[in-house]
Amino acid sequence: MRPRQKRDYKPIAVVTRNAFDQTHAAKFGGSEYFTYTTRRKMPIMIYLAGPDVFLPNAIEVGKKKMAICEEFGFEGLFPADNDFGAKAGSAAIFRANCAKMKRADIGVFNLSPFRGPSADPGTVFELGFLFSQNRPVYGYSNARKSYVTRVAAAAGPLQHRDGRPVDRDDRAVENFDLNDNLMIVEAIRASGGEIAFPPEGQDAFASTALETIPAFRACLEIVRRRFH
Repeated sequence: MRPRQKRDYKPIAVVTRNAFDQTHAAKFGGSEYFTYTTRRKMPIMIYLAGPDVFLPNAIEVGKKKMAICEEFGFEGLFPADNDFGAKAGSAAIFRANCAKMKRADIGVFNLSPFRGPSADPGTVFELGFLFSQNRPVYGYSNARKSYVTRVAAAAGPLQHRDGRPVDRDDRAVENFDLNDNLMIVEAIRASGGEIAFPPEGQDAFASTALETIPAFRACLEIVRRRFH
């Protein structure tokens, strides 16, 4: 018989669909829906989504975050929005980002509020994309306040109708005491992920900046504890 070749192993995400699988997931530290193994010598690849791509120094920020990933023992994949120059077509960017997400083992998402009380919609789509691919998804944000508090600041004052808060246009507002829309937060929880915030005592400017490097580092520390 031929000797078995040694192989590198990538993280495996398994969707659990019944009580047996849920027990199996819990045994290996997974969540109610997912369990992961990380027997692998190659660096874990992390897709780094967020509104950082719209910053005037987006390329610099992307390189910095990829370098921080390397510092933590990961390989960062920054979105391709700025890879094609100013005349890039939207379809080319979409295809390139989807290709990068398919290479990723984990998604880490900058959920800092962007142009409103909630996360950047493109980032949210990418979070859903990776969640649908059974990848662990994690978030970080420069805003600790709850979603309903931020909506009140943007579209308040809030009133109440039938026991639920409504905005100034009489539209219901989610009030689950979550950091963002429930579909964002619960997807992260279901995959076994968490949302990180800047640690107390960090530089205020760095913590509240859109790229929020302190929160990004805190998120990678959570990921490292789980997968290394």
